[in-house]
Amino acid sequence: MKHTKIEAFENLVEAFQSLPSIGKKSAVRLAYHAVMEDGFGAMKLAHALETGVNTIQKCRKCHNMSEDELCAICSDPYRDTTKLCIVQSAKDILTIEESRQFNGVYYVVSEVSDMDEAHLFYAVEGVEEIIFAFPPSIATDTMILYIEDKLQGKEIVFTKIAQGVPTGVELENIDVMSLSRALESRVKI
Repeated sequence: MKHTKIEAFENLVEAFQSLPSIGKKSAVRLAYHAVMEDGFGAMKLAHALETGVNTIQKCRKCHNMSEDELCAICSDPYRDTTKLCIVQSAKDILTIEESRQFNGVYYVVSEVSDMDEAHLFYAVEGVEEIIFAFPPSIATDTMILYIEDKLQGKEIVFTKIAQGVPTGVELENIDVMSLSRALESRVKI
């Protein structure tokens, strides 16, 4: 029986499949499109990936994505440095920035075990309010308590983003934790 697999194609499918939320079928479609339908686009993608991997780094101050030592947000003299929003990933910063509802600065903390206490103190210099923008979970609640404890004694107000029922979603499709938080955080109308 003759071998029908093309190793280079299989490696490409495997590479696409290693990306988040790309299953086998999507990986095959992407790989086929790249090699058979749009070679120029594929080369452009490969170049953009290589450039991104080689030039994007963590901001020295907040751990956001940056091409320089300090990211554009930390370098912006018009940002409100008295407000610090703590998020779990640099992707969260992109989402919050897209909303155009926050003009403060950020700090990325993925896990408590990754946190450098000295760096945290450096990041909160001059901060009057810390806003926790974490998805609701026991792990993130633990992280909030840990950070509050470490910064105890500093004159900082701690807040967190509101959580609850998203717009346009039926109650039957809401998880129990989100629904209970929405009921706890209800507002008077």
